Amino acid sequence: MTTAHINAIGTAVPPHEVHDAFAAFVRATLDDRKQRHLFDRMAQRSGIERRFSFIEPEVLPDGRVTDTERFYGLDAFPSTGARMDRYERWAPELALQAIAALSPDIAGEGITHLVVASCTGFVAPGIDQLIVARTGIDPGVERTVVGFMGCYAAVNALRTAHHIVRSEPAARVLVVTVELCTLHFQRTQELDRLLAMFLFGDGAAAAIVTADSAGIALTDFRSGNIAGSADAITWRIGDQGFDMHLGGEVPARIAEALAQERARNDDAGLLRGTPPEAFDLWAVHAGGRTILDAVERAFDLDPEALQPSRRVLRDYGNISSSTLMFVLESMLAGKSRSEAKGLALAFGPGLAAESFRFRMT
Repeated sequence: MTTAHINAIGTAVPPHEVHDAFAAFVRATLDDRKQRHLFDRMAQRSGIERRFSFIEPEVLPDGRVTDTERFYGLDAFPSTGARMDRYERWAPELALQAIAALSPDIAGEGITHLVVASCTGFVAPGIDQLIVARTGIDPGVERTVVGFMGCYAAVNALRTAHHIVRSEPAARVLVVTVELCTLHFQRTQELDRLLAMFLFGDGAAAAIVTADSAGIALTDFRSGNIAGSADAITWRIGDQGFDMHLGGEVPARIAEALAQERARNDDAGLLRGTPPEAFDLWAVHAGGRTILDAVERAFDLDPEALQPSRRVLRDYGNISSSTLMFVLESMLAGKSRSEAKGLALAFGPGLAAESFRFRMT
């Protein structure tokens, strides 16, 4: 049976670092002193130092925080339509930067299939078509779009590439994830919503998946769902952007579910009957510090096991579907030994988990 491999990954982020500016914006938003104190404490414990956006922050002489174009104005915030105008402009640009980091001549790579994942915007012609038009890839390339699936969409995109390569061993699949989470900041006094927005940044990743035995071999894929948790993570289209709900119970629900997985550990579970200590590498979606803590606690992992994910969280924040690709890129760039076995995990709306086993080649 043909094995699909991620041969290479390229990544990109927008030009402006916005983490501290957004923290200052939130402090100015909160009228209640106790809430400001709680926000500061949670921000310090977030494990995030930088996040990136196309929106350039500006601090006014009176201390108020806005941006140079007043996209997030001092009064009204932009409509969903205005945000989608920026998505149409910026998402293809960022995707192309990631593709250029992957290969300076992607049209010369003989790409036969294109899989694009994004949940932070909509446009037609789609990002897939715009990528084809602007890169010179064969217009007859087979295109698939994985839309609005949230943070675990990279796994679904890679699964699609995996199946394509297994059915067509000569296929050369370009997988692209692109997310502009900072287009969806909301004006609110609700601390839990502000803390959720505080996690997210923008980024894109591009990968080539083929049958060539180099890089990361994709072994198998598995999905799981936590019963009764459908409202824990939601992502809905509102009049002023997309409204994210990230319930405070999510880390505990994940920890409980994974502990049960570890206890039963049969062939049908996420671990596939393999004890956690048998995996050399852990590529876990860096949804937040408490999410990573939940995985580490549930599987009783060595603190070093999730360092690749924690570094991505520190340097970029949660970049939705692109996050896991950044983690995998760091593993490709690192010194993981050949044949090291790994497990990738990502969580998102449902509350669902998507996973795959892999090995380094």
